[in-house]
Parts: sequence; structure tokens; C-alpha cells
Amino acid sequence: MTADEAVEAALGALDLDTKARLLAGQDMWTLPAVPAVGLASLVMSDGPVGVRGVRWTADDPSVTLPSPTALAACWDPELARRAGRLLAQEARRKGVHVVLAPTVNLHRSPLGGRHFEAYSEDPYLTAETGAACVRGIQDGGVAATVKHFVANDAETDRFTVDNTVPPRALRELYLAPFEAIVRCARPWALMAAYNQVNGVTMTENRHLQTEVLRDAWGFDGVVVSDWFAARSTTGALVGGLDVAMPGPHTVYGDALAAAVRAGDVDEALVDRSVRRVLRLAARVGALEGAEPAVPSPPAHVDGEALAREIAHRSFVLVRNECGALPLDPARSRRVALVGAAARDARVLGGGSAHVFPARTVSPLDGLAAALPEGTELVHARGADLSGEPAPAGPGFALRAVCRDAEGTVLADVPLPSGQIQWIGADLPGGVTHEALHTVEVTGTYTPREGGAHGFGTRGVGAFTLTVGGRVLYDGTREAEPAGDPFEAFAGTPAEHGGADLAEGVPVEVSLRYTVDRDRPAPLPAVVFSLLHRPPRRDPDELIAEAVEAARGADAAVVVVATTERVESEGFDRADLRLPGRQDDLVRAVAAANPRTTVVVNAGAPVEMPWRDDVAAVLLTWFPGQEGGAALADVLLGAEEPGGRLPTTWPAALADAPVTAVTPVDGELRYEEGPFIGYRAWDRAPGSPAPAYPFGHGLGYTTWEYESLVVTPATARVRVRNTGTRPGREVIQLYVAPRADLAERPARWLVGFASVTAGPGARAEAEIRFAPRPFDVWDEEAGAWTAVPGQYEIRAGRSLTDTRLTVTLELD
Repeated sequence: MTADEAVEAALGALDLDTKARLLAGQDMWTLPAVPAVGLASLVMSDGPVGVRGVRWTADDPSVTLPSPTALAACWDPELARRAGRLLAQEARRKGVHVVLAPTVNLHRSPLGGRHFEAYSEDPYLTAETGAACVRGIQDGGVAATVKHFVANDAETDRFTVDNTVPPRALRELYLAPFEAIVRCARPWALMAAYNQVNGVTMTENRHLQTEVLRDAWGFDGVVVSDWFAARSTTGALVGGLDVAMPGPHTVYGDALAAAVRAGDVDEALVDRSVRRVLRLAARVGALEGAEPAVPSPPAHVDGEALAREIAHRSFVLVRNECGALPLDPARSRRVALVGAAARDARVLGGGSAHVFPARTVSPLDGLAAALPEGTELVHARGADLSGEPAPAGPGFALRAVCRDAEGTVLADVPLPSGQIQWIGADLPGGVTHEALHTVEVTGTYTPREGGAHGFGTRGVGAFTLTVGGRVLYDGTREAEPAGDPFEAFAGTPAEHGGADLAEGVPVEVSLRYTVDRDRPAPLPAVVFSLLHRPPRRDPDELIAEAVEAARGADAAVVVVATTERVESEGFDRADLRLPGRQDDLVRAVAAANPRTTVVVNAGAPVEMPWRDDVAAVLLTWFPGQEGGAALADVLLGAEEPGGRLPTTWPAALADAPVTAVTPVDGELRYEEGPFIGYRAWDRAPGSPAPAYPFGHGLGYTTWEYESLVVTPATARVRVRNTGTRPGREVIQLYVAPRADLAERPARWLVGFASVTAGPGARAEAEIRFAPRPFDVWDEEAGAWTAVPGQYEIRAGRSLTDTRLTVTLELD
């Protein structure tokens, strides 16, 4: 029996109620099984940086890769494909059939809060990286889910905002990555976004989900809603939405069956969507009688090694004066490592992309392990990132004890941090929401420093917080108004009291939470945190200590970072400044030591007002679990920083040409049309230049571009390594119309390739241009139209570093 035959046989055996239920989540992450037709329960999981599985817990850790922005900074589709294969391997290990990745929305504004989870401001770089990731995931027999369709480029009011996008911009920018991925990589699933586009909610947008996605592009997979996005039973089904998540209460299921019986919707539309779900099940091996699309998975991937490789390949060296990097061991016998983020690294962004790695290598860990014997490494905190308490982490040894109303222990499980996030069926074994009465986070805390420590909670409900036998809080925290249900679950952090603790002396801690059954929620959830704040120190004193450490060192490395309260799903950024006194810290350390390198641990651009005052600046994004090891590799020269900027880095927010993320009267107008990112910067001559242009990135060697040969579809580029060590070069191709007959950007990316060569050696790359490199979307004709004329094909090291140019005539 072929897969199609198995699908039709299963469909023919299902009654209306079963079909309707099959289109609705049965819980947070799964669709129902139908044993009578051999259909297993399809399991979904978030997965941009690691596959969490159906339980949001650290008992089953996940290999944690660098952020998608970091992956795009590699400019290497084959590496992205390998990352996808690792995600598939992790998914199979955890019993997951559908990975909810990749995110291919664009970096329209640097204020976008979920910037780190998307690839780039450029649709072509996004498409190439995303398509490779999809291929990799599906190489492993697991479905990739391309998201969020479409124009979901900011977080403010994301459930209700109407993004009004001109047709040309919609086609040339925001739809472009989705189209390329659907046509070239054939994804098995796609996620409909929360927002409206031009007045129509995406989960009901028949024009985009059916006429464009399916009819024009040929998509044959499943369209699943973003979680809680579906609003209308008939509107969603007619609009082309196949699956409404999560369950058990959705617009499909019983409501859909009732709509069919009432004559509000044709059962043929239900059959259409069920057929797609069954086809997905057949592809991933969840339908008996159908051969899966990938009978045998590819070779095993070493997750730790790949995470480390992607990290060092993604690091972008944007400044390196007088060869400050790599550090010379002969000249660096004492190294000062400065920054709170050097000890407690932030390796991934906040929100649904969060996973729990089995281990995290911080910059301090990585450098301590890699520095040669005899080199002294000194760490100074320098500046606190935030005055707020954060989920209990290093130094805490915690467990969660779950009890019923009679006090009987239902489960006793270890916790990696003070954060509890059990949504839907994501509960410890033996625990049900019906039986659960209290959860006690209990254990010990061994302070890494003495002083007045703060403790608190995040969450909604009744809490009792005890430290060292003393009750710091016993009360109820009420819900605050929130437009986003995920924010409503989590609440806001609050510090409730403090305790004077001695360094290295353990103290008992406990936070008891009583389940609130009266609070309305879209599905059962237990979400709260035990929070901790280290002793507050005088900021000037901390900076003075760092300066003293740097002054006596041969080299200083300052690690600056954002926090989860700055970059996360659910909200946009208010500015691009580093939190706390980190800018003051960098200035002070640089003044004390001219050999200062700054490592920027952030998923998106931040302002760096000190960038011209330091010897080197290295952007490391959110570098994943092996970030500290990869950082040591690059700082000490074992590896070259291989990244190039996937997005323009502004010097200041005020300089950025497109920043709007806040709707006005419910509407966010994309008034800039097809001009975002470098396209917008190029359009504003005379305005301040960005700090670093799109595509920029330095290595540890130099390159000469020797020749460029162009046809209307390809370019062949030869380069030579003119430095003293092996290296990798990312060759970038841009098209620039000489005399434009249409209102277009001054130039745009049409191709790229990476080559490697030893000192003095040559390398050559043949690069195929992006699809439709000379076309525009004709709004009147509703079609793509080639624009004739003369075009410069520019080959170089970045948008602004052109090395060779050839003119091409297009008739």
C-alpha cells in the first residue's frame, strides 16, 4: 500500500466527530491517536535552538544550539542543514514528530523582542538558512514547521495587531523566505501567526493561506495555528487552517463537528484538512501501513561538538585594532575577565524557545580550561546586569515536592533552577492537575559570596517563602492585566525579603505554592519561580575592582550582556542600551588597559558607545551551551571568528531608519514599503552611518579578490589568502541597478558562498544568483516583472566593502 492509499483508507474509516477531534490539540503538544485506523498521536515541540519535548523540565535535557541569529551569522546553509539534522535527532530521542521551527520572520526593527529567534533582515539570507534547516530536520524524518506566517515581526499586541503591509513589500520581503522555502525545501508543516495582515487574521486568511501558499506555491503540508491563535471555527477552516492548537479547548473538535451538522461549513473542508494531517502522519511514520518518508535516519550527530562549531563560526569580530585578537600567550600571562555575564552566561533567549541544556560552559569556564599553564585568570564582576531577582540558579540544589490536599507526596523531582513551568500535561510522573494541591520548591543554597541576599517570587497565587527557617513571605499574589496569555501565566518578579548569608555556608530554602483552581486559564498550568538576588554592591566599587584587575593584566576581556527582561518572546524592547552600568564598566576598563576586548552576549543589536575606545569587539549572540568553550577557541586563536553580520548594527537607535513596533489604534503600518535593514539605510544618504554594515565581519587573515566572471544567473569569484594563517572567507554578491526604472533599493544581496584556503593559496566559488534577482512585484499586474537595464554585480566582503564589480546588461 502506498502512503496515499493508506491516507485515503484511514480517512474513509473516520466518522465526523473523530475527524473534527483530529484537527484539534488534545493537550498542549499532541493530536489525538486513532488506534482503529493505525494512527499514533502526533507530538509537537518547540525547537529553534533545541527540542524541548512535551515536558518543560530539565529531567530530560536538550542539546542547546546557538540562537537562530547566530546560525544566520555563519552564512553557511550546509551548517544550518547539519543543525537541522541534530534537531531531528533530538526530536526522535524525545518521541517528537513535529518540530516548531524555523522562524523566518524578518528583522524589520531592531526593537523586535524576538529578534534573536529569527535569522536576518535580508529575505534571501533568511530563505537560504531556513531552507537548509528545514531540509536537515526532514532528512531525519521529522516535520519542520516554518513560522510565523506572515509579517509577525514584532511582539507588541501580537494577538490583535493588524499589520498593514503594501503588496509589493509583502511579496518582496515578508513572503519571500516562506515562498523560497516552500518551493525548494518542501516543508511538511507551517504555522499561522497571531496577527492580522491587511485586516484579516492570519488563521483565517484564505488569500494568503490558500490562494498564495497552496495554489500558487504548491504547499501540501499542514497549517497549524500558533498557540491560542485560532478564533473562529468556520473562519479558520474556510481560511485554510488545518490544526488548532493547543487543546483540549479549541475552535475545532466538538465545535467543528457541530458547525458541519448545522450546515455552517462543508464536511469536504474537514476531509481536506484531515487528509493533510494523515499525510503528515504518514511522512513521519505515525500511520500504520504507510512507509515513512525517511525509513532510516542519517548518521548520528555529536551535539556538543556541533554546538561548539556553530558558536565559533557565528562569532562576528567587528573590530580588531593592532591585532588585539587572537591573544598572544607569550604576551598574556595575566588575563582579566570582567563582567557578571562572564560567570553566568546567557546562552539562549527567553520565551517558548527556552530549553534546558545538560551543561552550560560560561566564558569563565571556557577560558579557565583553555588558557595555558602558567597564565593567571582573574575575574571581576564589574557591573550587575539587573537589580531584579532572577530564578534561583548556581549555588542552589533544589527539588519539587508535589502533594495532594491530604499532604500525600505525589512526586519528588530534582529541579535545575527555581523555575516551575508545567503547562497542560507537562507534569512530573504520577501527578495530575486534579490531584495536585501544593508544590514546594525546597533545598539548599550555598552562597558564592557573603552579604545581604534577596529572595522573592514570580507567579500568581498563594506562596510561603522561607529562608534559613525564617518566613520572608506568606500571602497571595494577584494577577495583573496582560494582553498576552503567557504573560498572564508568569506574572512579574517581586522581591519579598532578604537574609544575611555567609560565603560557602549552605542555608535551607523553601517556596510553597498552593494551586489556584478558581483562576480562569486557557488550559491547566502551574507556573511560578523561586527568585534570588545576590548581595547588592556599590556600582562604583564594583567598577573600581574591575579596573584594578584590568590595570594589572596583560589583556582584559569584558563580557557584556542583555537579560531575559530585555530580550524575550512576549514584548518588544524599549531601547538598545545595555542594562545596568555596563557601558560605564567598559569605558573604565578600556581606560585602564589599552588591550581590552569586549564580548557582546546579546541576541540582537545593542548600542556600543565605547566601540572606538576598545581594542576589539566580538559579537557572540546567544551562543548556546558550548558558548564559553567556543569563546576560548576564538580568543586564543584555536579557531577563527567565522561570522558575518546578518543584520545591520546601528550606532544608536535614533539613527535606525525603521523602528516602529507599537501599533496605533490597533494598526502597525509598514509605511517604509520594501525598505528595511540595509535597504533603508542606503535610502537615507547624509544620515548617520550604522556602526557596522550588513555582512561585515573580520577574521584572522586577509584576502585579495582576484577575478569576477558573471552570467545572467551565476558569478564565479576567485580569491587569495594573503595572510599568514588558514582562514575562511564569505564571498558576498550584491546587485545594484545603474539607472533604476523602478523604485528599488540601491543594492541587494543575490548570492554568497564561503571558501577556505591556507596562507598564499587561492580558492574559487561559483555562486548561483537568488531567484528573480532583477524582478519587482508589479502591484497592478499582481505578478513578478523583470526590470531591464544595466546592473552592477558587486563581489566583496560586506555590503560596503566591494572588491570587484562587473556590469551586466539585462534586455
